[in-house]
Amino acid sequence: MAEVKKTPELRFPEFDGEWIEKRTKNIAPLQRGFDLPTKDVKDGPYPIVYSNGVLRHHNEFKAKAPGVITGRSGTIGKVNYIEDDYWPHNTSLWVTDFKNNNPKFIYYFYSIFRLEGYNAGSTVPTLNRNDVHLVKKRIPNLPEQKKIASFLTAVDERIQLLQKKKAKLEEYKKGVMQKLFSQEIRFKDENGNDFPDWEEKRLGEIGMTFNGLTGKTKVDFGEGIPYVQYMQIFSNSKINVQEFGLVKIGENENQSKVQYGDVFFTTSSETPNEIGTASVMLEEVGDVYLNSFCFGFRPNSLTELVPKFSRYLFRSELFRREIIKLAQGSTRFNMSKVELMKLRVLLPKEDEQVKIADFLTSLDDSIESIGVEIDGSIEYKKGLLQKMFV
Repeated sequence: MAEVKKTPELRFPEFDGEWIEKRTKNIAPLQRGFDLPTKDVKDGPYPIVYSNGVLRHHNEFKAKAPGVITGRSGTIGKVNYIEDDYWPHNTSLWVTDFKNNNPKFIYYFYSIFRLEGYNAGSTVPTLNRNDVHLVKKRIPNLPEQKKIASFLTAVDERIQLLQKKKAKLEEYKKGVMQKLFSQEIRFKDENGNDFPDWEEKRLGEIGMTFNGLTGKTKVDFGEGIPYVQYMQIFSNSKINVQEFGLVKIGENENQSKVQYGDVFFTTSSETPNEIGTASVMLEEVGDVYLNSFCFGFRPNSLTELVPKFSRYLFRSELFRREIIKLAQGSTRFNMSKVELMKLRVLLPKEDEQVKIADFLTSLDDSIESIGVEIDGSIEYKKGLLQKMFV
């Protein structure tokens, strides 16, 4: 029989002795929140905490800060720490009594509880607090609780700081893209002179379209030759070649292959705002195909339309405004290739395209680097949580 752990794997050196075992109801019991019909919500300073987090504010409160709260029905498992007096909505469960434990420690205690495993619902997920209350857990004394909570709070603050930094850089990029593509700001050439005026051209003048895969069924996918998947296009302005799917292609099949510089557009979406999302192939590839829910645009010249510039041109706000007008449908929206080819774009000369693309790429690289740092910090925190609790 495996020995029951009575102390955590990772511990501050000034603490020793076994952690005390108690039922959860004797550590920090949960209670269902209070009814508040939508019509009775009156805007004010106090957050209303629903199952999926803070959504609105009210002019009254039901619980004093700090609060530890989780979803009771619908969205369960996510735990929130509330620093202001608040209203726990009846879709939530909240800690009514910290039993002289540190509130922030209790937040982390419930964060690793895996509450989603206590689902008593059949169709709508519902957290069974009675089952949670019966679980036996070990906790340290108050001084050690405070030390753990303080350390993990510092890690959380680091993550939040990085997230704010990333959000600010994304907002800056969005603003500078608007100014670049509206020509409100312009680069100079290497001699400090103005670049030539931008030229207006129809897409049909500078390239041609091609279709994605045809005649394929579900059994054809999962093995075979690489193809560009829908989400590769939708989720990124450049194709990540590590995310190709696989599809069987027969020797005599006439299917279009993709190549460096191709631009791919989504032809169908759930909302007009997502129609015609574009992504560019920025790497040389061998035999690679395109999914059937998108189509490709191949420029006639990669100096007239530089691939790394395409990446930003077709996701710029000016172009997106025009492409959204092409959305047709009521529940599902589609876009015509013929109409897309009629759209006009303003194009700078090659050297200016390169300057714009290099500048925006440097911003994207910085954003991506911060994103990697955030992901690493989140994984680091997960590891700490597992090792600092029993």
